Amino acid sequence: MRFFRLLTPLLLAIVVFFCFAPAAWAFCGFYVAKADTKLYNKASQVVMARNGDRTVLTMANDFQGDVKYFAMVVPVPTVLQKEQVRVAEPKIIERLDAFSAPRLVEYFDSDPCAPVYEYDRPLAAPAPAASNESGRARGDASLGVTVEARFNVGEYDIVILSAKESGGLETWLQRNGYKIPRGAKQLLKPYIRSSMKFFVAKVNLDKFEKSGYEFLRPLQISYQSPRFMLPIRLGMINATTEQDLIVYVLSPEGQAEITNYRTVKIPSDANIPLFVKNEFGEFYKSMFQTTYTKENKKVGFLEYAWDMSNCDPCSADPLTTEELKQAGVFWLDDNSGSNVPVPPNFRRPFPSSNVFISRLHVRYTRDKFPEDLIFQQTGNRESFQGRYVLQHPFQGELKCRAGREYKRSLPKRFEQEAQTLAKLTNWNIQDIRNKMKLSVSNLRLSWWENLLSWFGLS
Repeated sequence: MRFFRLLTPLLLAIVVFFCFAPAAWAFCGFYVAKADTKLYNKASQVVMARNGDRTVLTMANDFQGDVKYFAMVVPVPTVLQKEQVRVAEPKIIERLDAFSAPRLVEYFDSDPCAPVYEYDRPLAAPAPAASNESGRARGDASLGVTVEARFNVGEYDIVILSAKESGGLETWLQRNGYKIPRGAKQLLKPYIRSSMKFFVAKVNLDKFEKSGYEFLRPLQISYQSPRFMLPIRLGMINATTEQDLIVYVLSPEGQAEITNYRTVKIPSDANIPLFVKNEFGEFYKSMFQTTYTKENKKVGFLEYAWDMSNCDPCSADPLTTEELKQAGVFWLDDNSGSNVPVPPNFRRPFPSSNVFISRLHVRYTRDKFPEDLIFQQTGNRESFQGRYVLQHPFQGELKCRAGREYKRSLPKRFEQEAQTLAKLTNWNIQDIRNKMKLSVSNLRLSWWENLLSWFGLS
């Protein structure tokens, strides 16, 4: 009994310490919603796990339509063998998206009349048929195209090509059943001059039907190269509008950034009106477009940077060791017990701090992004997230002087939230005020409360 009598005050003290923040009138907060890739009609997602000069690249396409028309041509730095290509599960990219997406968080003001403890602190912000091979090889050589490798992985037929000139490569692709859009020849030239190879994939219809999958799965390739880059120019051939690209960079070091375009942080840690809770998707899209336009449409945005071992607040659990390995993280300690049998439904603990995730969001067009993206890893392990705050006012009775001062401060606070939202989104300020449905008269003190305040009696 004595133990419990000692323990109870200790538990109460811990609750008070973590939950009260009288300087900001904030109660414990929680996560509400996230701005993930479902917001965008056209959003390609790429995972790049990079350590030293080794990269594992996972490409999730947003192809819509009959899979028999699907084809992918990706410049790669080296000739890839079958062992360097695999099919990944879509869920891994969905997990990365959910974990790193910009998020809306909710806080509730505490009672300003409640006791204040001296240790209180504000909460921290948180392929064609294989007939006539010899004749086809002679034809390929006349075009300056060499088939470096040919193999099948999952539901995909893969060909690795090298070429001497873009016209020959374009002709080869057309002859072999790949529909190449206009303008490809000019965009292929720089890659051929750089001695890059071409990873060409299309769907093996028989194997796709037998696989049981409804949608195409991501392709994952592993290679070694000093160049830390992502080719995006070929993806612009078919583009009629701006395209969104989300890049998840996983590194044992720190934040990743784009070196040939500016990398800027998305606006964050802004208090916005409560009604945005029901309009968070529209808010984030408007806010992103407004910021993108202000930056002259020539930047990449950092939306999230964090050690994968934790999160605050968490929009989804950090990825487990097994999930990170599926995402291409190859430097994790193989002696961590991954081969030891475990009970059913057991989830291994989160990895230690040797995986840092950076979420970079690029909205690009051919005129604003004429170059492929070049990245670099940095030692900066500063945490950052796109985070937007809803601050609920206290709804209880306010019978003390501090309570009346708090009530008097609310109209100014609400107006500041409206101004912040208008600035972030370019929404009309009067429309915002109307949506807030604020009755300032209900927030003002009565004449007798003001009188008491003047005489210092409250």
